[in-house]
Amino acid sequence: MLYLKTLIIVVQLLSALGVIGLVLLQHGKGADMGAAFGSGASGSLFGASGSANFLSRTTAVLATVFFCSTLALTYLGSYHAKPSAGLLGASVPAPVVASAPAASAPVASAPGASAPAAASPAAAASQPGSDVPK
Repeated sequence: MLYLKTLIIVVQLLSALGVIGLVLLQHGKGADMGAAFGSGASGSLFGASGSANFLSRTTAVLATVFFCSTLALTYLGSYHAKPSAGLLGASVPAPVVASAPAASAPVASAPGASAPAAASPAAAASQPGSDVPK
């Protein structure tokens, strides 16, 4: 997918530079009047109006390539791969990491004291309000 995106970016860049160059090569509307009075354009490679047709057609083709490559890059940029369905077609759940079991050492409390304290640190953390400072 990365190679395809890179190729489309290169095509888009080349077509953009081509459109810029061809637009700068084209003559304005006032240049046709000079050619009509013998400015020497009729002796060129494409003739008096042949270069204008060639340049405008090439510009239109490169503009179309630029537009299509822009749409392709937009589509590829918004594409998000879906996770695989697995071998049997059912989605595979993410593995659950279990916490380490608490130490099962007996905790001896003083005989005269009440025993509201939990027997293990994991149980103390699970009691509501146990992490609030007093």
